[in-house]
Order: sequence, then structure tokens, then C-alpha cells
Amino acid sequence: MNKKLLAAIFGSVLVLGACGGGGDTGSNDEGGSSTTVDAEAVVQQKCISCHGDNLDNGSAPAIDKIGATHSEEEIHDIIVDGQGSMPPGIIKGEEAEAVAAWLADKK
Repeated sequence: MNKKLLAAIFGSVLVLGACGGGGDTGSNDEGGSSTTVDAEAVVQQKCISCHGDNLDNGSAPAIDKIGATHSEEEIHDIIVDGQGSMPPGIIKGEEAEAVAAWLADKK
């Protein structure tokens, strides 16, 4: 009985803990909210497993200098739609926009 109660309490804490803590997204002067995406952190989480730690030595094509050959819009389209063996939608929304802008600066 005690093990079940402890397990239920622990499970509840985990579930409720995952629901909160979204952080302060800030707001602009017009009453809307704005968020800042850390593009480099997103790349570290979602891209290095295939493109390599330096984005130039993985099993997928090197993207460490992709901004030299692709525009920000082209990079965004590749991120959203996928290309070759890269599946679509690995990164979405504002994160995709931020990552495309960040990668477009890599020349």
C-alpha cells in the first residue's frame, strides 16, 4: 500500500512539474508577447547527431558554411520540408526561422 501511494505521489509530482515553468517570454510595448529562440542551442539539440559537432563531419552533408551557397529562405525551406534523407519538420515554427537565419550567416 505504501509503495503504491509513494509511486502515485511521485508520478503526480513529475507530471505537474512538466506542466509549469515555461519561463518569462517577455512582452513588447504593444501588449503582445515576444520570444527569443537560441538558434545555436536548437542546432546542438537537433542537428549535430547527423551533421556532426561542428556541422561539418557527420553522416549528413556539411552545413558549417551553408550560408555561402543557400539563402536564409532556402535554408528555411530545407529545414521545414526536408531534403534527401533529412525528414521534414525536425524543427518547426519560430525555431526553424531562427535556425535558418543563424545558418545563413555561416559562410
